Amino acid sequence: MVVENPRWGAPRIHGELLMLGFDVSERSISRWMQRAPRDPEPAKRWLAFLRNHREVIAAMDFFTVPTLTFSVLHCFFVIDHGRRRILHFNVTRHPTSSWIVQQLREAFPYQSAPRLLIFDRDAKYGLEVPIAVRSMAIRPVRTSLRSPWQNGIAERWVESCRRDLLDHVIALNERHLKRLVSEYVRYYHEDRAHLGLDKQTPAGRVQSMFRGPVVSRPRLGGLHHRYDRAA
Repeated sequence: MVVENPRWGAPRIHGELLMLGFDVSERSISRWMQRAPRDPEPAKRWLAFLRNHREVIAAMDFFTVPTLTFSVLHCFFVIDHGRRRILHFNVTRHPTSSWIVQQLREAFPYQSAPRLLIFDRDAKYGLEVPIAVRSMAIRPVRTSLRSPWQNGIAERWVESCRRDLLDHVIALNERHLKRLVSEYVRYYHEDRAHLGLDKQTPAGRVQSMFRGPVVSRPRLGGLHHRYDRAA
């Protein structure tokens, strides 16, 4: 029933089962509905949309970072889908819709805005952010509720940032976190190879042509290294 009627909820399916003589609680139906196989077609259509338009798509998102004093900082970023570049990021303690609008103006100066901008339905965006996005000649694309995979490029960058940096360093304050993420963005653009870019870097790392010994250069405070061939 769930596969054939994807828009039906647990109450309606419960009613149908009662009509068929099955005495099952509605709570049990809700639990089993979460395990039912889903139709893969919506996911395929969304992936095709992302692949066909990735050169004109950007995405924005937030992630939170706890500090040494147990306060919570909010890190905002905008990422380009074409080359996975971080177009803009900033850190704040109290994100508001007006603050987000200002970040978008800084991210897309001089008519450099993409055609499409993907973001979720976070309450922080309010009504002002979608209006500001349209005023910049950008089409806002809101993801579905509880569907982080629809903003997968942004979510993957958050995962990379946490795994490569934030799982190893504790931010002291807003200024310290901004410096750490700035260094990580530079490392991410220049050094880190990506499977989605055919194992290249967003900035286009030049392949070493020398045949000398391999030299290791510490990067990102020694957390990672870049390997080159010496002349």
